[in-house]
Amino acid sequence: MFRKIRILLLLVVLLFVALGTWRSDSRLASWAYVTRVAVYPVAADDSPTTAQFIRELDAASFAAIENWLQREVKRYRQTQQASVQIRLGAEIKTLPPGLPNAPNTLDIMLWSLKLRWWAYRQEDGENIKPHIQIFVLFHDAKRHVGAALPHSIGMRKGKIGVIHAFASPEQTGQNAVIITHELLHLFGATDKYDFATLQPVYPQGYAEPERLPLLPQTLAEIMGGRIPVSRERAEIPKDLSVTRIGPTTAEEIGLLAP
Repeated sequence: MFRKIRILLLLVVLLFVALGTWRSDSRLASWAYVTRVAVYPVAADDSPTTAQFIRELDAASFAAIENWLQREVKRYRQTQQASVQIRLGAEIKTLPPGLPNAPNTLDIMLWSLKLRWWAYRQEDGENIKPHIQIFVLFHDAKRHVGAALPHSIGMRKGKIGVIHAFASPEQTGQNAVIITHELLHLFGATDKYDFATLQPVYPQGYAEPERLPLLPQTLAEIMGGRIPVSRERAEIPKDLSVTRIGPTTAEEIGLLAP
């Protein structure tokens, strides 16, 4: 009986969350308003290198993302107005709740609520709340030589992104690509690469699907994630300058709407 009551209460909460999400999604998809994005750095380890890297972050650290979004929106909407404003939030001292191993549906629902509650509690003294919260968990690159970072998550329903990135100036460009990829998930974009091979899916995962010859490509579709150079190989883009929003992604996030 207690389990049934618990599930019922959870469903009621999720219903109210769904209504709020629908309103938020409609606002973002219209591109008629400025969307405020706060990026919060989080030390994912106890490395002095990570701590120093976070201390040196400033308002310009994520300017490339805002500039790129403005450029891409203008390509589709022919507007000079910056639709997305990104600011650096205060460093967060606690880690977000992790997704359980081999979770079932109920586990995922509970984790989602825990993450939202955790994100809601992260105050940085600003009176104007952001529409989107991006938490970037920085890792010391020397502790991950030859090893991949945990998977980043963009939770559209909560407008929350949890990004794993390297605390290294040399990785700033690629970090920006990952952050932007997850940010666009929150606008409604879907992945456009094969999860098994990480190869972009043709044609929607290609920035230039009509290019002749087709390969090698010179740009990455942002949700395709990589630059296809052959049928078997794709390269990670060095920074946002070699990435684009493709037509399928543009349609998903509302840029092609009249």
